[in-house]
Amino acid sequence: MRHITQEGLNLIKHFEGFSSTVYTCPAGYATIGYGHLITKSESFKTITEDNAQELLRNDAEDAERAVLRYIDVPLTDGQFDALVSFTFNLGSGALQRSTLRRKVNRQAHSEVPDQLKRWVWAGGRKLNGLIVRRRMESALYAVMDV
Repeated sequence: MRHITQEGLNLIKHFEGFSSTVYTCPAGYATIGYGHLITKSESFKTITEDNAQELLRNDAEDAERAVLRYIDVPLTDGQFDALVSFTFNLGSGALQRSTLRRKVNRQAHSEVPDQLKRWVWAGGRKLNGLIVRRRMESALYAVMDV
């Protein structure tokens, strides 16, 4: 299975930030570590950074599988990383039903950055952090591997 690069993982870590304690994310979900959404079967009070990185890797694998399932054209590492970051942040359903997905699968790569930049809302609010994240994902998507 294809995996996100370290650069892509660092992008996710940068925007998610690390929290050793449970917090509520802007979309209203209980979260810990590097943006790990706490499921009903999980219980955390605190977490170490090592444990958070393990959860991040598992969560990133879920996002990687979704990108591989819904995107059926070849991608550069930058394109794959950007889509995994997007999917990690918004979930596989957002990727599955998006115009973004259709543009990627039609290989309309020049139109993808604008599609990414549309996804800047959480909890009914336009968030500056998401605006910056989508700009970074767009820039990463546009990088052509050598």
